[in-house]
Amino acid sequence: MPCLSSCPPGLLALMAPGLALMATFSLPSQAGDRRALPVEKPPGVKGRTLILLDVNTKSPVRIISENFLSLQLDPSIIHDGWLDFLSSRRLVTLARGLAPAFLRFAGKRTDFLQFHNVKNPAKSRGGPGPDYYLKNYEDDIVRSDIALDKQKGCKIAQHPDIMLELQREKAAQMHLVLLKEQFSNTYSNLTLTARSLDKLYNFADCSGLHLIFALNALRRNPNNSWNSSNALSLLKYSASKKYNISWELGNEPNNYRTLMGRSVNGSQLGKDYAQLRSLLQLIRTYSRAHLYGPNIGRPRKNVIAFLEGFMKVAGGTVDAVTWQHYYIDGRVAKVTDFLKTRLLDTLSDQIRKIQKVVNTYTPGKKIWLEGVGMTSGGGMNNLSDSYAAGFLWLNTLGLLASQGIDVVVRHSFLDHGHNHLVDQNFNPLPDYWLSLLYKRLIGPKVLAIHVAGLQRKPRPGRVIRDKLRIYAHCTSYHNHNYVRGSITLYIINLHRSRKKIKLAGTLRDKIVHQYLLQPYGKDGLHSKSVQLNGQPLAMVDDGTLPELKPRPLRAGRTLVIPPLTMSFYVVKNVNALACRYR
Repeated sequence: MPCLSSCPPGLLALMAPGLALMATFSLPSQAGDRRALPVEKPPGVKGRTLILLDVNTKSPVRIISENFLSLQLDPSIIHDGWLDFLSSRRLVTLARGLAPAFLRFAGKRTDFLQFHNVKNPAKSRGGPGPDYYLKNYEDDIVRSDIALDKQKGCKIAQHPDIMLELQREKAAQMHLVLLKEQFSNTYSNLTLTARSLDKLYNFADCSGLHLIFALNALRRNPNNSWNSSNALSLLKYSASKKYNISWELGNEPNNYRTLMGRSVNGSQLGKDYAQLRSLLQLIRTYSRAHLYGPNIGRPRKNVIAFLEGFMKVAGGTVDAVTWQHYYIDGRVAKVTDFLKTRLLDTLSDQIRKIQKVVNTYTPGKKIWLEGVGMTSGGGMNNLSDSYAAGFLWLNTLGLLASQGIDVVVRHSFLDHGHNHLVDQNFNPLPDYWLSLLYKRLIGPKVLAIHVAGLQRKPRPGRVIRDKLRIYAHCTSYHNHNYVRGSITLYIINLHRSRKKIKLAGTLRDKIVHQYLLQPYGKDGLHSKSVQLNGQPLAMVDDGTLPELKPRPLRAGRTLVIPPLTMSFYVVKNVNALACRYR
């Protein structure tokens, strides 16, 4: 990545495929200085920064999946009871806002999950006990509140407030159990019943999400090969219901020795995937189902060796190669971590390592970042679920798209930690609104950008980092407010001063719609509420999503990017050739 400290002053021209701008235009003040940039000075005054921006509109440099931004649910929702609330009208509405997308059902407890084809285990034991209604939120509790969605025939519930309050109490108690398991690395077995699978699929289908189910890979035969008997039972049940599901096997298999003291190497997992593919082909419903894997962890040396062993055996078996990435150790994170450019850039090296292995064995194979969170260990309250975490999330989306990663799966939509998009009151958190804006405005075609800037020469020895990042895509075809040929820019300003960008070339003198996202309330970067163009964002009283209204800017006006903000700009009527056709 270029560093402007080694570049001469004056006009600087950069062009990077798909990556709009990885360059900094900064005042020579010390880090943390909150003094504002004196923007009213004339262009000739010393210290003024001018940024000129143009986009290559002839052809895209990358085309990513329509489901690029996708979601994950952790099996811990079986433990803490939230699975039984996936029929909530509010949750379904929030999930629909992010469709189309994949919904991956997987996590650390994937490999402790057992399927039992029993509709209601409590009733099969002779009926519920006296505390059944408090501990088991079965469908019959809210049967009087279940309504049919006229469009899809979905089961959608309006849960009474008292049930939600009881559930939050239960989840808080279970959260302590889950944390104890996490820190001791000893996980208890989970049972997924047929009824629970029905609820999971109902949520995905009603929300317009395609379910990806990760099967238990730690069920092993004495010779360490995969025992597929339980998986076959789940496959047969799903096929009998005609559920449209894609599949995986295991979660972060390079870490099995830590989890169970029993390791599985890449070659063996490759054979297990081949076995799973054979099982799918024997079941008519899934003979052409998609299969993804191996969902390895951070690509260190031993993990790369694992991936190489897997690719040799099963590279042609999977439809996409997958891995995970978490930026920060959740136990030591602080809000300023989310502003560090070194942290934002750690992902680039991982992408290159994964691409090198995949292209060696199966050139052109799609790659997914499947399981990404701002922090590990479930995250931290008021940090990984705050406005500040959005800088990492938006940069992740821009970086992955520009480097050709086909899908990114966000961990998690709703769970027991603090990396989620929706809290336990079913209220959207800042990263949800950021994701919603991305879905509404960003199309799959990634565009290259031309940037030129004038700035003062930095002090000798001072390192200037890339605190202003710009990415460009064709505007989403699903957004009928904009004609085809429009372009959307999204910009991250990590500076503590505002920056000005002048649109040039094909973007000159075009009408621009601004979507400026800022924290709302007195908590600043720690805020769990956001405002769009100065108006706070929240679900409407009737349970629907609000209209995301832009701020029209006068044609030819310079874009003023406030400090520590994320923003989207739709440049209308560019008539970009790259964006006129699907």
